[in-house]
Amino acid sequence: MSAPTAAPRIRPRRIMTNQPSPRIGWLGLGRMGSAFADRLEAAGHDLRVWNRTPAKAAPYRDRGVTVVDAVAGLADCDVVFVSVMADADLLDVVVGPSGLLSRADRVPGLIVDTSTVSTGASETVRAACAERSVAFLAAPVSGNAEAVAAGRASFVVSGPEDAATTALPLFECLGQSASYVGEGDGARIMKLCHNLFVGGVFQSLVEALVLAEKGGVSRSEFLRFINGSAMGSMFTRYKAPTLAALDYAPRFTTSGLLKDIDLGLGEATAFGVPMPTMALVRQLLQSAVAQGWGEDDFNRLLDVEARAANLELRPEDAALGNGFETSG
Repeated sequence: MSAPTAAPRIRPRRIMTNQPSPRIGWLGLGRMGSAFADRLEAAGHDLRVWNRTPAKAAPYRDRGVTVVDAVAGLADCDVVFVSVMADADLLDVVVGPSGLLSRADRVPGLIVDTSTVSTGASETVRAACAERSVAFLAAPVSGNAEAVAAGRASFVVSGPEDAATTALPLFECLGQSASYVGEGDGARIMKLCHNLFVGGVFQSLVEALVLAEKGGVSRSEFLRFINGSAMGSMFTRYKAPTLAALDYAPRFTTSGLLKDIDLGLGEATAFGVPMPTMALVRQLLQSAVAQGWGEDDFNRLLDVEARAANLELRPEDAALGNGFETSG
């Protein structure tokens, strides 16, 4: 396993000259997958979709989008995007007995995996794709479903550069940027580092929020100040309304972030990188899961901190924008 090397943003060169309207498959219609599929549909692409739970695919059928009954039904697509939760899911839908590579007569030309999974699972899938002459891109995403809907998602991409260039017009449809980081699975390391950073930054934020509130400053006042300061960011802005309102509707679940922190810590162990702060954040996430908040948004780290400080949280009705108001 080698560390990723820095590389420039994908060059804007379209090479699908003989396929002006490629057949695109979308596999996985969860919060993120459905938001991405909606963007492709709205842009008029020839789209086919599949989801393990058929009810999530039903709205697409009602709108005239082709819904296939099995994963292998996407094998005749030119490009198939995958959006699943974990290593086992990726292995199942690509190299499993009924996966994208299961048909002897047909396989996709390109598989693009947007999931956050381990480098080991990614390497297994990449090798299997190579055996069938299928190009494979790791393209995990920064941003939640709201960011996707607003066109603010960002991709980090690794794999064959010609395949990344081929997919560029689709990345441009799906989000605001796609950064190419070389061959192999460097994008996986990048995304895991990203989510480790998310966990650390968010824990720092909730600790500051609880201290401010115990000192007599409301969460909304503190968040408004932070978002107007040098410390404000897209992340603090889109988190602000939900933290003020104590909104735990899952944009990214506590258990999902815990899974990604575990993957990141595994990579840190493999590379011999100490991560004491992340080890603590992992324990705090585990505490939130143990209290029954695993399927809530990881905003629940605020509750873990408040309980430790003997602070009773109350929702605040404050006009805080999420930073996506003028995006499209």
